[in-house]
Amino acid sequence: MSNRSETGMSVRRKILGDAHVDAAEAAKTELDGPFQDLITEAAWGTVWASDAISPRERSMITLALLAATGNFDEIPMHIRATANTGASIVDVQEAFQHVAIYAGVPRANHALKLAKATFAEMDATKAAPGGKDPKK
Repeated sequence: MSNRSETGMSVRRKILGDAHVDAAEAAKTELDGPFQDLITEAAWGTVWASDAISPRERSMITLALLAATGNFDEIPMHIRATANTGASIVDVQEAFQHVAIYAGVPRANHALKLAKATFAEMDATKAAPGGKDPKK
């Protein structure tokens, strides 16, 4: 494992959580293994590992870009990651406001729908007996 890969795995676990990364690693196959290695090294080991901006800011940018480009499948994962990046609900609102103005209201509207459902799911998990507070 390269240094960038080790750094990427560490950052990925810090931002997405061990459960998410463990599930992704367990589901890795011969087909998507090289892709998973690429995103671990490039996205997590380079971009997310940079200290030029904070994880909170990076989270806001990522959510806005996902919504603006219509890549909605990853929005719930990155909403859950806000519990680890420090991005607040207001930060998410502001990011999606920018999307509405600069990329289109329908994309922002759909992103907000996904965010509402994911935040509600996180709150329900936190409130469940034995549930873990996703913001801690």
